[in-house]
Amino acid sequence: MKKENIHLFFETLRVVNPNPTTELEYTSVFELLCAVLLSAQATDVGVNKATRVLFKVANTPKGILELGISGLEQHIKTIGLYKSKAKHLIQTCQILVDHHDAQVPNNRDELEALPGVGRKTANVVLNVAFSQPTMAVDTHIFRVSNRTGLAPGKTPLDVELKLLKRVPSEFLLDAHNWLILLGRYICKARTPECYKCSVASYCSFKKKNTAK
Repeated sequence: MKKENIHLFFETLRVVNPNPTTELEYTSVFELLCAVLLSAQATDVGVNKATRVLFKVANTPKGILELGISGLEQHIKTIGLYKSKAKHLIQTCQILVDHHDAQVPNNRDELEALPGVGRKTANVVLNVAFSQPTMAVDTHIFRVSNRTGLAPGKTPLDVELKLLKRVPSEFLLDAHNWLILLGRYICKARTPECYKCSVASYCSFKKKNTAK
């Protein structure tokens, strides 16, 4: 994708959706961290169903610790890999209580030191909760970046670093959510719905298939 088209690509996404946000439901930074940690290999819809009940019972590190691992498992057992996620979340809550005054840290190193929190999860928290211009490359962003020609790469890290270089600074804070929503609802894995895509005219995939 040409540099001038990248600007038009994101300008169009901003016109269509001026204030994009995550579809995970949360009311605090800690709730967001929990939701993102639970969302690995799960849908936001499934996570929201579980956390709506969980957060009414426990929505702080101390509250989660008081539930204990078995109590936590009962609240998240509808989510894939719930046993390992419960273990990681309990460990994370203990670290937050012991070393961070029960607060979620706002820097990458301390976030990634938490059990179950990898680079992608840290990027979501830094971007959504702390308004840092990070790029959490999930399957949707990876697919959109490669398919459109926006930032092709062989690994999520390759794509992340390219996006951080190629996305104009004025769009960088919201780019993560725009690309996820584009991939989730329009630029789908099996059959991209190019006919209703607002940025199709800037897309390499669209042009390639039109040429055929």
